[in-house]
Order: sequence, then structure tokens, then C-alpha cells
Amino acid sequence: MSPDPPAPAAWALDIWTACQAIEAPSIGAAAKALRGMQRNWSLYSAAHHRRAALIAGALPPVSAKPLLFPAPAPTAPLGAFTLLEPGRLLASPSKTSPMPNGEWRFVEDRTGPPSRAYLKLWEGLTRLGRYPAPGERCLDLGAAPGGWTWALAGLGAQVVAVDKAPLDPRVATMPGVEVRRDSAFGLDPAQERAAWLLSDVICYPARLLALLRRWIAAGTVANILCSVKFQGATDHAAAEAFAAIPGAVLFHGSHNKHELTFAWRGAGQPAGQV
Repeated sequence: MSPDPPAPAAWALDIWTACQAIEAPSIGAAAKALRGMQRNWSLYSAAHHRRAALIAGALPPVSAKPLLFPAPAPTAPLGAFTLLEPGRLLASPSKTSPMPNGEWRFVEDRTGPPSRAYLKLWEGLTRLGRYPAPGERCLDLGAAPGGWTWALAGLGAQVVAVDKAPLDPRVATMPGVEVRRDSAFGLDPAQERAAWLLSDVICYPARLLALLRRWIAAGTVANILCSVKFQGATDHAAAEAFAAIPGAVLFHGSHNKHELTFAWRGAGQPAGQV
């Protein structure tokens, strides 16, 4: 609603890009106004919850089934609305996330992975719309206990899992997994080549930023996907430094905690094909 131009908002799960206030004295009038704009709507219930739910119930149904990874993200237009007052809507027929309220839901595997951290990777890859291909070499830094390695191996990638701590034995013995008992910061980027560099390692943002700059400068990886973890207060200056890297994407996933997801794609052909 502001006259100012949009500003970067990495922490937002969803951004409504065409907000407008609509006077709707009745539930039927509200539903009619929304249907007149487009078919698909999701409710953000912030107030007047019962009335908002009745309006949503008067709209065409929208499939909200969890995604079966690696299924692509939905492409159908999806709007969002909420009630400012009982007779006044705030609605946007377009928004940045194809998921209701920016919440990415997947059909979860509750037996295979050693933790639920794999959901962050699934969400990040699905949002990017690209995935490690079968046979591509992936470096998983700070891999233990192995949630991301599990997900990568499930795609058929060749995964080098790097961590001083041991991987879950079920993950360590998966086809295509190589375990390297080393520090995530101990590898020499000049001596490694990979299609993907991935990391969910726990460290301060400034240290991770320095590490990623080394890998990007070496030119030996084609894609990067990492969790930027904030311990204590949010380091906004560090977040801005990540976002300023050419080719970078920075966002807060619905499966992130106090962290952002950083993604980067280099120019040229993917490296590290095996």
C-alpha cells in the first residue's frame, strides 16, 4: 500500500505485490469481489477468523496437497487476502510465493533421514527450480548427522560428506556417499571440483561468508546452497553482504529457524560432473 518502491525483504516468507483494500459488507460480496479478480485465493487469517473462514469457504477450492519431492513448485496464479475489518478486505491477486502464506509443505519421510533438516534443502531446491542431477558431485560441508547427504544421495548424486563428527550409519552406507572426516573449513577450494557446494554447518555468518567467497573465487563449484545461521541477534550487515554477492539469492524458508538460505549459481557450464 506504500507509494515507495519495493525493498529487499529476505526474511519475508511471502510478499503481496498488488495489495488493494476492498469494501465488502457481506460474505457473499467479499467472495464475489475476489472471484472477479481471479480464481485461486489463500486466506491469511489475522483477525475476524470465523468471518474470514466463511469467505474462504465461498471461494473455489485450491489444492493444498503436500509436494512429493522433487516435484516442481506450483505454477498456477495464487492470490492472498485477509480481513482488516468485518466489512473490509485487504487482497492481492499476486504474491511472491506459490504456496499459501509462503509455507512449503512436503510429503515427509519419517524413517529414512536422521533429522528433519532435509526439509530445508528440499524447500531451497524446489524454490530455486534446479536440483543436483544423478551422477553430479556434491560437497556437503558439516554433513553430520547426514540429513542433507541423505536427500542428495536420494537424487542419485555422488556426495562427499565432510564433517569431523560421524554420519548416521544408515546414511554413510548409502550408494554414492563418500565420508570424509575433516573440517568444513579445512578443504582447499583449489583442489576440489563439484557441481554443488552445500552446507548446513553451524558457524557465525561472517565465517561462512569468508568461506563462500573463497570457493567462489576459486571457480571450482557451479552451484552453492547454504544455511546462514544467526546466533543471538541478527547480523543484518552480514545478511546484506551475502545478498550483495553477484548471482546470489537470499531468502528465509518456512523450514528455516533463525537462519536464511543462501543460493548462488556461477556462470558457464556446471563443474564436477562424474
